[in-house]
Amino acid sequence: MRVLVVVGLALGTSACLVGPNYVKPSAPAPPSFKEPLPDAFKEAPGWTRGTPLDDMHRGKWWEIFNDPTLNSLEEQINVNNQTLAAAEASYRGAQAAIRVARASFYPTLSGGVSALGTGTSGNIAISRGAQQYALLTAPSAGATWAPDLFGGIRRSVEANTALAQASAGDLENTRLLLESELASDYFILRGLDTEKRLLDDTVVAYQHALDLTVNRFKQGVASQVDVAQAQTQLAQTQAQATDTLVQRQQAEHAIAILIGKPPSELSIPVAIERAVPPPIPGVIPSELLQRRPDIAANERRVAAANAQIGVAIAAFYPTLSLSASGGLESSSLLSLFTWPSRFWSLGPSFSELFYDAGRRRGITEEAQAAYDSAVANYRQSVLTAFQNVEDDLTALKVLEGEAAQQAEAVEYANRSLELANAQYQGGITTYLQVISAQEIALSNQVTSVQLQTRRLTAAVALIQALGGGWDVSELPTPKEVTPQKAQKVASVTK
Repeated sequence: MRVLVVVGLALGTSACLVGPNYVKPSAPAPPSFKEPLPDAFKEAPGWTRGTPLDDMHRGKWWEIFNDPTLNSLEEQINVNNQTLAAAEASYRGAQAAIRVARASFYPTLSGGVSALGTGTSGNIAISRGAQQYALLTAPSAGATWAPDLFGGIRRSVEANTALAQASAGDLENTRLLLESELASDYFILRGLDTEKRLLDDTVVAYQHALDLTVNRFKQGVASQVDVAQAQTQLAQTQAQATDTLVQRQQAEHAIAILIGKPPSELSIPVAIERAVPPPIPGVIPSELLQRRPDIAANERRVAAANAQIGVAIAAFYPTLSLSASGGLESSSLLSLFTWPSRFWSLGPSFSELFYDAGRRRGITEEAQAAYDSAVANYRQSVLTAFQNVEDDLTALKVLEGEAAQQAEAVEYANRSLELANAQYQGGITTYLQVISAQEIALSNQVTSVQLQTRRLTAAVALIQALGGGWDVSELPTPKEVTPQKAQKVASVTK
């Protein structure tokens, strides 16, 4: 065994490493975004464009919306969400794969005890007749080891380490997607609460208008048609208010699933949405590649694919195997532990495959194609990230302008309704003119509320597109990703 270890160490330290060394592939990064960052973003307190985001935004980005209910719901994702739990389990599995790959660096040791009894038939024993004997082997031990002469094992460990890092990136990306989805569902729910309150207030106003119309009808000033039109307007608005409850309940159910609860166990109190999109820090395009966990995960998959090429190339080279065994063997228990009962074997074997009908070449070409595919996927994820940011910057800018225009429309519609009511009460116009003004005013008010919801969800989408404050420095290093080391990625409590 000492000889085996010494020889193995000598071979290990002198072994070479075949296959290409990893070089991070280039990715398209424009000097600036097509859509400029809004001034509010650049002037946000505590934020500087092009510098790392602070701890609050990195860890709990949703706190910039200053909503305690949202904060409480977001905290529960890490505890109970099952999709996140599955991603965390995949990460632990990727860590275990590193241990499996690293085990090939070391000898395989085995041992055992055996007792074997045999007897020969007298019908086939021509000279000596039937024979019986026992063979006892105890204890016995063996060791085999194949030194990593050409780096196949090292490349395999390198590949599995990169895949574990990619899995850590996937975990963080899953966490970000779930957090963003919950925030979007929450703002949709609050928008529906606000819309429901608006419709309920409108129902009260319409009921007052109906009462007034009925009184005018009794006085002979208004017609039965006016009463019917007022009744229709009231019933229609009541139905519209009731309909918001369907979407509101669905949003609440979606939030319950995200925090790992049955929908029956979650009830979010009604509240009016008064928040506006907060200032969100921007980044320069080149930094976006460092901020998105999905991009970091894809880059690590490129590194893993590159290492697999080395694994495939190593198969073209000879294999050296060292083996040793020893123990005690005897046909009698009395003599088993005596010096003559010892046996041992020690020796190397050297093998090389001369012909395999192109199998190794095909595996190498397959590994190269997998690497090219991983590079393409990485570059595509970068392009998609730029598209996400541009889309959300555009949405925020356009919706901000649209919201201002809609506010004016609401103001004008309310003024038109006041004039229509005054003219109707003065007998200048029919009640149909009031109905039309009421519909226009309500439609514009509902649109204004919906625009507010869209602006908030667009802000969430932009935060997600920017990586939620995550930074590639949070990706576990090769040492930290091993099962024996402390992990940077927080595990999900089960």
